[in-house]
Amino acid sequence: MFEKIPDIMTFKECQKLLKVGKNTHLDLIHSGEIDAFRIGNRWKITKESIVEFLKHR
Repeated sequence: MFEKIPDIMTFKECQKLLKVGKNTHLDLIHSGEIDAFRIGNRWKITKESIVEFLKHR
């Protein structure tokens, strides 16, 4: 199911995958529900983080 998802996604890729808006996605990151990190000023999200989030949702 998750084979085609890249190991590290951009903010927009993750947003499209989860079908959420920008503010909701930022809320999920800031609340710690989705683990994310920044490289410069760009958010990066791991596939593992998304899989864990979807399991517990």
